[in-house]
Amino acid sequence: MAHDDPIPPRSAEEAEELQERLDPETRARRDAAFKVIRGYGDPVLRSRALDVERFDAALADEARRMGQVMHDALGIGLAATQVGVMHRLLVYRVDPDAPVATIINPVLEWASEEREPMDEGCLSLPGVLVEVERPVHVRVRASDERGEGLLVEASGLEARVLQHEMDHLDGVLILDRTSRDQRKQAMRALREASAGTPPLGVGA
Repeated sequence: MAHDDPIPPRSAEEAEELQERLDPETRARRDAAFKVIRGYGDPVLRSRALDVERFDAALADEARRMGQVMHDALGIGLAATQVGVMHRLLVYRVDPDAPVATIINPVLEWASEEREPMDEGCLSLPGVLVEVERPVHVRVRASDERGEGLLVEASGLEARVLQHEMDHLDGVLILDRTSRDQRKQAMRALREASAGTPPLGVGA
């Protein structure tokens, strides 16, 4: 998901204001990051990633590069498929002061019956903000970049980011999880955004 601020812009105007407040260096890094991130229409975004089997230095370096791209794009989450890599690997950081978390081969073990709607955006769908309802609490079993087991129990925004990124690894986009009307509006926003610089918004 995009933007280190967990509260998403509520309108295109608000997103544009955020974009204008970026200093030139941050804007340049963000523009460079978006040249790496695959956009809507790229078939890799509709592909299911493959399990990671080798936990080596190359994998750790891949995770580090993804974390940097996410940071430069002002994102809070990024899946490997978004940069064209078919690995079941994702990175995220909900708290700007926390280290980037690397999650490999994630499996959703449990999700709460309690669900909550919230606006979501996506680094691969610039200019799009749609309401998505997701479980509030989740438990995810995975591995870290060294192959050691992880059990992540997450709630709120962290749970949402994990679910969003795991969707990416299965070729699922937020467009698939919103209403028909919002999907139509999103497609219109994508067409408009294709003509300019990707606006800011919460996304992963």
